Amino acid sequence: MKKQTKAIRIQAERSQNREHSVPLYLTSSFTFESVEQGRAIFAEEEEGNIYSRYMNPNVDEFVDKMCMLENTEDGLAFASGMAANFAAIAALLKSGDHVVASKALFGSAIQILSKITPKWGITCTFVDGHDMDEWEKAIQPNTRFLFCESPSNPGLDLIDLEAIAQLKAKHNLILAVDNCFATPVIQTPADWGADLIIHSATKYIDGQGRVLGGVVCGREDLIKEIRFFARHTGPSMSPFNAWVLSKSLETIHLRMEKHCDNAYKLAQALEGNTALINVKYPFLSSHPQFELAKKQMKMGGAIMTIDVKGGFEAVNELSKHLKIASISPNLGDTRTIITHPASTTHSKLTLEQRAEVGITDGLVRIAVGLEALEDLIEDFEQALEKAAAFINKEEVV
Repeated sequence: MKKQTKAIRIQAERSQNREHSVPLYLTSSFTFESVEQGRAIFAEEEEGNIYSRYMNPNVDEFVDKMCMLENTEDGLAFASGMAANFAAIAALLKSGDHVVASKALFGSAIQILSKITPKWGITCTFVDGHDMDEWEKAIQPNTRFLFCESPSNPGLDLIDLEAIAQLKAKHNLILAVDNCFATPVIQTPADWGADLIIHSATKYIDGQGRVLGGVVCGREDLIKEIRFFARHTGPSMSPFNAWVLSKSLETIHLRMEKHCDNAYKLAQALEGNTALINVKYPFLSSHPQFELAKKQMKMGGAIMTIDVKGGFEAVNELSKHLKIASISPNLGDTRTIITHPASTTHSKLTLEQRAEVGITDGLVRIAVGLEALEDLIEDFEQALEKAAAFINKEEVV
């Protein structure tokens, strides 16, 4: 069966009630038929549910679907995307270990690697993700982990997944790829050699801005270590959120196709707008890594960026005149969302750090939704016209 079919048809085992839609298993624990059965399940001689911090039918169904979509052996769900990021690092590294990571990461991921893990003796070197020589030069005798996003948040920089997988194999390292922006519909990093694939399921996995969630998929031996860490530290996903996310995966292929089509055509329509310094989208030929995008991505994704002339003041004016797009730090919704990274998601970075990954005061991340394309183009064009007039002190009729 095709993945689109499996995403719909993989389900938890039906109960005696013969339900068509999987029920919610809102229970903290599970019972044993006897003390002997409890002993056997805890001893892993018999399979069975124990406690919803460990496993739950709704959570297991969601993870099974994600592993199928990502072509991985095993996986584990978490309460949020950042819990998934942190668990993957904390479970597999120890004091004295070293990480090499792309500079172009989500702000909270940078904070974990630069502020939190160093307290435990885990150090990190940040590199230009485009430059494989820089990645290799940063590898030390104690390096164990390579970490990147592709496309990156928010700058839409790409990592050559084939090249970085060859590098991790050469040095016997663990390669973790945040695949949140692309989703497994657009690319599957495990096929290029990634060991762990991380998602904020809050974004396009849910797709409607309803619940938080995270997931790590990957090699069975690595997931086993992460599972031990998660079971005893407790960043577990709620059964309700898992149920919502699993249902969402039934439509992810359809949703992502429409998201990508809207984003590509909106990017085309805005490219060359005189109120903008540039428009960036992986499948525009003007993207500096266009050929790489076409190589490892099936579609261009749902995220584009614009750099507005006039910086923060112009962006603020733009936001006042947009009638459709929401202003939010989130993304991945059916509704188009704009975000100003320099003042929100990446505001804790220094000016130098933001400059290194192309986050200017005029940069706007647009998570393109599922509205009518014509409405989106008209809305952004009129709002940009008014923002440009405001900056130029012109009167708009």
